[in-house]
Amino acid sequence: MKRRYFLLGGATAAVARPAAAFEITRTEAEWKAMLSAIEYKVMRGEGTERAFTSPLNAEKRAGTFLCRGCDLPLYAAETKFDSGTGWPSFWQALPGAVETKPDRSIFMTRTEVHCRRCGSHLGHIFDDGPKPTGKRHCINGVSLTFRPA
Repeated sequence: MKRRYFLLGGATAAVARPAAAFEITRTEAEWKAMLSAIEYKVMRGEGTERAFTSPLNAEKRAGTFLCRGCDLPLYAAETKFDSGTGWPSFWQALPGAVETKPDRSIFMTRTEVHCRRCGSHLGHIFDDGPKPTGKRHCINGVSLTFRPA
């Protein structure tokens, strides 16, 4: 075997491995079948919905916001606040519900937040939120469902 093919094969195998193992996994075909085009773009492609387009931005009832991909409870309604940004915003996730990673996709490093159970992209966390955490979880509404109390 030529060395170049061996090295290329190893590089391909390394890239093909999933970045993280999640409790709930689906094929890309399964994700596409269960999500709308915009939900798939945001949740699986780490995209962003247009501001002020989600009905959940105006949701004010008591309840819980769940991951659209796996129904994991993510945010309690009492942690939601109006940030004026056009996306549902929360000052804290439920314990153990989300994970983060650095996002260097634009000119700065942001903190990307995703569901810890299925890995679906939710949005980003910023340091300009209200007390008691000072955090703003800026979440795409298409990544969520709402369960009233």
